[in-house]
Amino acid sequence: MADMTVDEAMERYGPTEPTADDFLVLDDPHYAPENVALVTGAGSGIGRATALAFAANGLTVAGTDLNESDLEAVRSTAEELSLPGEIVPIVGDLTVDEDLERIVDEAADHGSIRYLANIAGLQHIAPIESFPLEKYDTMQAVMQRAPFVLSKACLPHFRDNEDGGGVVANMCSVHGHIVTRDKVAYNTTKFGLRGLTQSIAAEGDGRVRAFSVSTAYVKTALVARQLPATADRRGMTVDEVVENVMLERTRVKELMEPYEVANLFVTGCSTHSTHLNGGDMTHEGGMSLTY
Repeated sequence: MADMTVDEAMERYGPTEPTADDFLVLDDPHYAPENVALVTGAGSGIGRATALAFAANGLTVAGTDLNESDLEAVRSTAEELSLPGEIVPIVGDLTVDEDLERIVDEAADHGSIRYLANIAGLQHIAPIESFPLEKYDTMQAVMQRAPFVLSKACLPHFRDNEDGGGVVANMCSVHGHIVTRDKVAYNTTKFGLRGLTQSIAAEGDGRVRAFSVSTAYVKTALVARQLPATADRRGMTVDEVVENVMLERTRVKELMEPYEVANLFVTGCSTHSTHLNGGDMTHEGGMSLTY
């Protein structure tokens, strides 16, 4: 049995609550309240941090999630931090096509949609032989199909902007480059997101850009909550899992904070990254690039 409860793992390896100073703020003429950044998974983890980071840059943020109370909490946090941008909560289910269409329509009611950040994700760990098909289908729906449907729905809004421009930013992973065992659904969706990213870039005529962000392990609730089960399965302590499994192959021996990932989205979506198109921002401490 693991030496740590889920709550204890959350306390040690969960995210640090960000301050306003943690967010990168850039000089960008498009980072303005009349422009909307649509962020999925905005109620927690990297999605929450990215919603706050875009709000720190003065954008109107249409944050969508299943959990209304989580979205309201993010809006309250933005107000408490005195961030200049507004966060607009939009409750929706990424597995329901009608919700996906409504989410984009509601986001467009608050300004010109210029950015789409597909960040929502979930995890299930099991060998291929016993991986539940229902879990596989749900993960594919949330992390691969929904980003495609939302991108499809946002493209006309991008082209309606004065300069015909917009950006799709997809939350990939080091597991979109290399894989680990027992994560078949997660691995395949992340590889698929890189294909979606490149497809959007190929059809964007240079005005609509797309990029992905690939990190190693981040201090999110998603990661922290799976640590005790992983420790049980491997016959290790939770600390040993972090040190000898998660960080073993990286050169940077610490987990990223969600706000650090959010700052990558701010950079990649900005006018400072005009030539980032179809590419991947790989920030994984050297895990896939060194040996």
